[in-house]
Amino acid sequence: MANQSYKDQLNQSSDGQSQLQDRTTRYQNYINGQWLESSAGQYGQNRSPHNGELLGEFPASTAEDAKESIKAAKEAFPQWKKTSIQQRAVYLSKAAEILKSRAHEIGRDLSSEEGKTIAEGIGETMRAASILEFYAGEARQAVGQVIPSVNASTMIYTKRIPLGPVGLITSWNFPIAIPTWKMAPALIYGNTVVIKPADLTPKSVYHLVNALHEAGLPKGVVNCVFGRGSIIGPELLQSPDIKAISFTGSNQVGETIKEQAIKTGKKVQLEMGGKNPLVVLKDADIEKAVYIAIKGAFISTGQKCTATSRIIVEEDVYEMFRDRLIERTKSLKLGNPLDAGTFMGPCVSKSQQDTVLTMVEEGRKEATLLYGGTVPEQEELAKGFYVQPAIFEITSQDARIAREEIFGPVVTLLKVTDYNEAVKAANDTLFGLSASVCTNNLSLAQQFVDDIEAGMVHINSETSGAEPQVPFGGVKSSSDGPREQGKTAVEFYTQVKTIYMDQL
Repeated sequence: MANQSYKDQLNQSSDGQSQLQDRTTRYQNYINGQWLESSAGQYGQNRSPHNGELLGEFPASTAEDAKESIKAAKEAFPQWKKTSIQQRAVYLSKAAEILKSRAHEIGRDLSSEEGKTIAEGIGETMRAASILEFYAGEARQAVGQVIPSVNASTMIYTKRIPLGPVGLITSWNFPIAIPTWKMAPALIYGNTVVIKPADLTPKSVYHLVNALHEAGLPKGVVNCVFGRGSIIGPELLQSPDIKAISFTGSNQVGETIKEQAIKTGKKVQLEMGGKNPLVVLKDADIEKAVYIAIKGAFISTGQKCTATSRIIVEEDVYEMFRDRLIERTKSLKLGNPLDAGTFMGPCVSKSQQDTVLTMVEEGRKEATLLYGGTVPEQEELAKGFYVQPAIFEITSQDARIAREEIFGPVVTLLKVTDYNEAVKAANDTLFGLSASVCTNNLSLAQQFVDDIEAGMVHINSETSGAEPQVPFGGVKSSSDGPREQGKTAVEFYTQVKTIYMDQL
């Protein structure tokens, strides 16, 4: 194959895919309405975290590829801005229908590359379709105000105008939902897009972009450049033609993005870490509280910014809760995410598995490991990046595992004397994304809503989970900038223009 020309090696197609002679699927960037090879002709491998299976090859794009995508977004913006919001909605609705019609195929691909179960993969694909439908519906909602003037002959009103080309940098843990909840509001409000998907889960974003392509979206309105963030990111941050950056990922990277983006006058929206508490009060239904804890902590292998990572329990029910939690956790089935009976799949990568195992070892130095935290011994899981769910018992929140985001199936258990101590412990963190309380006391539930320092609060439900029609985001070090999702997304993707109209 080395003696053949590159084009001879490929059977080109119009949907961004091509086949190498060994039947490996190779995907292209999407720039200015076309599927294009990387300018350097280099590709990276996309592999399953379950068994290392090769799922495809994606471009290792260059700075030049990023510049071309920015140029395309800039050139497409004037016409897209003039396109009626109702027509923009048509494209989003069509893309939603395409995703729904292929939900099982896309969900399978998502699960194969990320490691979450097939049910979650299909569910996330349907969630992406719902997000597109929600923002298509926003085309029928008011996006401005009429404001009374002190002058009887003056009419004052506002309108929302798009920013221009925006850069989206997305994470691997919700590889189709997060790109959609950034892209859909950006598009409906008249912006053009350049997206840099996560290296570990590129195929999910390919499906989203391809759905928009098949829906007939005008060329240049959406551009997708696969590759390393260290190469693509600086181009988005430094280009004066990119007017805003929306990022989901680690705090360390987010703070660097914020610093660089502000220098060029960009709007910035950051969704970063969480160390989310579940508070279990003595009057709670213990069986339901255990169920909530397990779902919040171990679904998606704990790889959610909203995952439950700290469980704080009143002493009257602590031992009962602890013992039942361990018992239920032992029964969870780890395995191939594509198998229907699997509860928890692998970590997304070897690097992520190593991070989790390292934090488990750190936890052993400061806390009591009650269960798990090891690599499973089953032969069928030997090629994957699996970690048994880990439960630690701590006596102080000074423990590193109680303070740092692990992004894996690890929880800490802390016993407290009463509600006040529970809330104090829950708030003792740099993060403030999501929090939950299990209680049958309506007064304490309402008090918890007011006392807890978190952007999202759950009563008798898990810390994870968010519906597309409501705002998503946190306080403290968890988020920066306007909220994502729901009607509040308009705050980030538009700016306000005020008009004074007087009679002659």
